[in-house]
Amino acid sequence: MIDLALLRSDPDRVRDSQRSRGDDPAVVDAVLAADLERRTALTEFEQARAEQKSLGREVAQASGDAKVALLQRTKALSERVKALQADADEADAKAHELMMTIGNLTEPGVPEGGPDDFVVLRHQGKPRDFAAEGIEVKDHLAIGEGLKAIDMERGAKVSGARFYFLTGVGAQLELAILNAAMGVATAHGFTPMITPTLVRPETMRGTGFLGNHSDEIYYLEKDELYLTGTSEVALAGYHADEILDLGEGPLRYAGWSACYRREAGSAGRDTRGIIRVHQFHKVEMFAYTRPEDATAEHERFLAIQESMLKALELPYRVIDTAAGDLGSSAARKFDCEAWLPSQERWMEVTSTSNCTTFQARRLAIRERGESGTQPVATVNGTIGTTRWIVALLENHQQADGSVYLPPILRPFFGGAESLTPVS
Repeated sequence: MIDLALLRSDPDRVRDSQRSRGDDPAVVDAVLAADLERRTALTEFEQARAEQKSLGREVAQASGDAKVALLQRTKALSERVKALQADADEADAKAHELMMTIGNLTEPGVPEGGPDDFVVLRHQGKPRDFAAEGIEVKDHLAIGEGLKAIDMERGAKVSGARFYFLTGVGAQLELAILNAAMGVATAHGFTPMITPTLVRPETMRGTGFLGNHSDEIYYLEKDELYLTGTSEVALAGYHADEILDLGEGPLRYAGWSACYRREAGSAGRDTRGIIRVHQFHKVEMFAYTRPEDATAEHERFLAIQESMLKALELPYRVIDTAAGDLGSSAARKFDCEAWLPSQERWMEVTSTSNCTTFQARRLAIRERGESGTQPVATVNGTIGTTRWIVALLENHQQADGSVYLPPILRPFFGGAESLTPVS
């Protein structure tokens, strides 16, 4: 949720942010109108309540007919106070609901537009020239099946489309990636966390995930719980309704969890194999920081992500995501996209978002400063996930069907330098 004081003082800035996201700027005027209605109702209630208290003191000092008359006034005023309180509560709820529909204010410099309007910040590494090496490129599923690492057929038999089994070296490879990611995170001062994957509606709503993409979230109606698509949700809710001590710097967590997404409406080339699936695993970095330090923390997250991709020896590029593709909580988002040889395109493998104070305001997470408490800022970013298997298999495939293992993963395979096909 954005700062209401800022919306009142600079509504044009909020309108501009809404437009850059492709959202309706008219909601700003609706919020201002509802806020005025709320403040007017609250003022009337407070005035009537003060009159009620004053009248109560007069009743205590009166007697006879005067007291009877005052009691009649008191009864009528009491009914009016109740009605005004109901009006104030209703206006407050209306203003709050409208505020919850406004996306976070985008940071200066964020590209305008939709998913295709990102800005490429840099490239790292160079895609292999497989033709020059005399290698016929296979996609990750063909390679994975040759390694007996991925079983889509039985995944579909057991659970339906877009489910899978990782078997043998496939399971080992996922565990290797995630363990390596957790090792890098802890080396950078993150506290390892195994998080719940079922959360209450107020937690899911507080993180901003029940907006335009809510149809991608699994909901257990009988239990009133949501399955999370990232441990960011649980980690954001971890300190809900708390006052934090950030005197020694940000609180940093690395959450490992299974993740679930409907992927409603997605189709096409990403439906083959494990690029876009309903269940996967991920290690997610998450930090609570002071608002003035959030941009630096965001850059720090990106640097850690890039260090992992370099260690995995993957060619990648970094993009500055356009406003219309940020999601409601992010003020800015950087994606790292690895090269996908089989499709000759870039594929997102990490994201990191600066959510400024947006999530903390919704979840009532504050820190104590010199002039009282203030909302903290939150930053999140992926450091390892199942999808990385796709990039690893395709970029490191060899002519004989084997797959090169970068040194960071070899300790998880007994020192082996490659994965070899199973006959």
